[in-house]
Amino acid sequence: MNKQLMGVINLIHEPDELEALTAGRCLATVPFGARYRLIDFTLSSMVNSGISKVAVFAHTKYRSLMDHVGSGRHWDLHNRQSGLFILPPIADDMSDLRKGDLYHFFQHRDYFMRSQADYVVIARSHMICNIDLSAVLEDHLARGADITVVCKKQDDHLSGKARKVKLDPDGRVIAMQDHYGRLQSDLVSMEMYVMKKDLLLDLVETSLAQGQDHLVRHAIMSRLDQLQVNGYLYNGYLGIINTITSYYRNSMQLLKPEIWRELFFEPGPIYTKVKDEPPACYLEGGKTSNSLIANGCVIEGTVINSILFRGVKVNKGAVVRNSIVMQNGEIGIGSSIDHVILDKEVQIEAGRDIRGVTDSPFIAVKRKVI
Repeated sequence: MNKQLMGVINLIHEPDELEALTAGRCLATVPFGARYRLIDFTLSSMVNSGISKVAVFAHTKYRSLMDHVGSGRHWDLHNRQSGLFILPPIADDMSDLRKGDLYHFFQHRDYFMRSQADYVVIARSHMICNIDLSAVLEDHLARGADITVVCKKQDDHLSGKARKVKLDPDGRVIAMQDHYGRLQSDLVSMEMYVMKKDLLLDLVETSLAQGQDHLVRHAIMSRLDQLQVNGYLYNGYLGIINTITSYYRNSMQLLKPEIWRELFFEPGPIYTKVKDEPPACYLEGGKTSNSLIANGCVIEGTVINSILFRGVKVNKGAVVRNSIVMQNGEIGIGSSIDHVILDKEVQIEAGRDIRGVTDSPFIAVKRKVI
C-alpha cells in the first residue's frame, strides 16, 4: 500500500467528441474492449500502484459512473483502510458547472485536507494505459521536482487529441500547448500529474484569487518558469480516446494480441465491474475470426475483425465485419454490418446492410431498432 500517494480522477471538462456515445453517459463510462469502461484503466493503474484512496471528481451525466464503480468493491477500494469517493460538483446554478477544475477542487478541499498522504496524482479517464504510478512518484522524489507530468513519445495519436510537451535535455518541461497549437514536438502529455498535496492546494487558492480556474492551462502552464515541472517518459501502450475516430481505431488495436496482452496485464491486471454470465455460445453455423467475444454472446452467424460485448446475439446468416457491438445488441437474420458502432441494446432487423468507413464508422445510439 502506497500511503504517500492519493489518487484523483479528474472528469471536469474532459475533452469529449464522441457524439452519440456520450449523449447519455460521461466519457469515463464509455464501454471499451468488450467488457470494460474507459475509467477502468486509470482506476486499475492506481490500485495496482498501491493507492488506497481515490476520488473521482464527477461533472455531468454521472449516473452511469455511480452505477459502474459503486462502492469500489471490484477494485478492492471498499475496505476500512481504503476508499473510493465520487465527488459530484457543488453548484448553486448552471454557471458554476462551467467553471474549471480548480473551482471544484476548492469546493471539495476538505477531502484533500483529511487525507494523510503527502502527494497526489491527478489523472484523466480518456488516456488508456496500464502504468505503474509508484515508479512515477519515485522519479518525482529522486529528481526533486515540484510537478511531474507523465509523457509519451508518440507520433501517431490514432486521431485522439492531446496536449503537446517539449522538454529540455535535463527532462524539464519548457513548453506545453493544447492540441491545436503549433508546438513542434512528438511528446504528448498523458494528463497525469504528480505533486505535493500542499502545492496543489496552494495552486488552487492562488489561481482562483487571480480569476483563473483551470489546473493545467492556468496553474501549471503559466508557471513553467517558476516551478520545476519535469517530464516522466512512459514506454507502454497509450490510447488517446476523445473522438469517434480515436475510439474506433484504438478499439481495433485490441485485436492485435501483443497490444491486448500489454494493455490488460502489464504491469498489472485491469479490473472492472464483474457480471456473472455464461460463456459465449456458438451454435451450428457460427464462425468467428480475429475478434473479441465477451461472455453471454450467442453466435449463429459470422463475426470477423470485430468486438462484441456481453449478451450480443448474431443470428443465422448475419455477418459482422470490422465493427463494435455493445451490450445486448442483436444482428438480425441475414443482416450485414461493416465498420459500424452499435451502442447498448441496438437491434438490427433482418435483411439489413449497413456500412461505414474506417475514419467515420456508422453509429447507432442505444435502444434503437434499425
